[in-house]
Amino acid sequence: MSNVLSVGDRSPRVAEVRTTLARLGVIEGYARDVSAKTESPKFHEEETLFDEDLSFSIKSFQQARGIVPSGLIDDLTLRVLREASYTLGTRVLSYQPGNQLVGDDVVEIQTQLQELGFYTDRVDGHFGEITHKAVMNYQLNYGMQADGICGPETIRALSRLGLRIKGGSAQAIRERERMRSAGPRLAGKRVVIDPALGGSNKGQLVKGPYGEISESEILWDLATRLEGRMIAAGMETILSRPHMDDPSSRDRASIANAFGADLMLSLKCDSYPNEKANGVASFYFGSENGTNSLTGETLSGYVQKEIVARTPLTNCGSHARTWELLRLTRMPMVEIVTGYLTNPGDLAVLTDPKMRDRIAEAIVVAVKRLYLLDEAEQPKTGSFKFSELLKSENAS
Repeated sequence: MSNVLSVGDRSPRVAEVRTTLARLGVIEGYARDVSAKTESPKFHEEETLFDEDLSFSIKSFQQARGIVPSGLIDDLTLRVLREASYTLGTRVLSYQPGNQLVGDDVVEIQTQLQELGFYTDRVDGHFGEITHKAVMNYQLNYGMQADGICGPETIRALSRLGLRIKGGSAQAIRERERMRSAGPRLAGKRVVIDPALGGSNKGQLVKGPYGEISESEILWDLATRLEGRMIAAGMETILSRPHMDDPSSRDRASIANAFGADLMLSLKCDSYPNEKANGVASFYFGSENGTNSLTGETLSGYVQKEIVARTPLTNCGSHARTWELLRLTRMPMVEIVTGYLTNPGDLAVLTDPKMRDRIAEAIVVAVKRLYLLDEAEQPKTGSFKFSELLKSENAS
């Protein structure tokens, strides 16, 4: 049996997913009692059928959790469903290096600690070292044993304070203050440029105006054009990978974190069975269930507007996601899907060196606009040329 289940399939796993979604409130009016979880529930034959209604509910859940809304039951969806099933108090939370606890109960702890001022990082649902230290700090201030373990006593103490105290997101305030204090000039800013694929993983092979070219070559060329412009503006840049290597998302994030980057920009292409799918989209860290990277969201919006203003690419919007690379980077990050290689119009844009120049220019201008947030006058979308940007940098 396939690891991925779709409409029309039958499996006990389908019934389990339906029950879990009902327990989480995604499916209303479900006949089965979902108030209690049992180790080996018995399902009727009709409950094991994957129907269209279930697919729609799965899409709603996936959308809310920042994963691609495919409507399928795959390994990622099952993992996120399991994480969503954890409620605060159902287990003891502790820091386990190399095997971090993940779940909605961790999200709730992080949120409460953030509101109380003890946790200043992203609310990502991962009980890592920063969350561990935040719990210890809270316990110390509350007069409890400071072991960093979130058991019944710590949860009760948090709930008593959490009901009365509300505050802002320290992580969002810290992000914004870092951008403000960095100043408007690009000189000295550190950026990691991440071209997808690499090495033997060349992606799609397509025909351009100068012959065949691989998806990997398109992205590498775009990355080097972007790098050249940023260096000319006085920025410090690093590519996330050598030309002939394809590191994992975790390794790419580690490089960015070790570099102490201010921003990370990841470049990708897309494809779809229907050639009508087209356009550019940008993604930043966040979901309905946690906090968003406000700086990432702002930059993502600027990237979209500038690319669309300078190319024929359709605006597919800016979206919050919890993908691994977005989650693991400590700095604001934007993943830019530059178009569909399966669409004739997008293909013509992406295989044209002049258009790749325009995309690179658009991204640099978007970064500049991010650092001009506190300035009274902002350049109009699509009107700020790279030559003008360089002139303004030298005049600062």
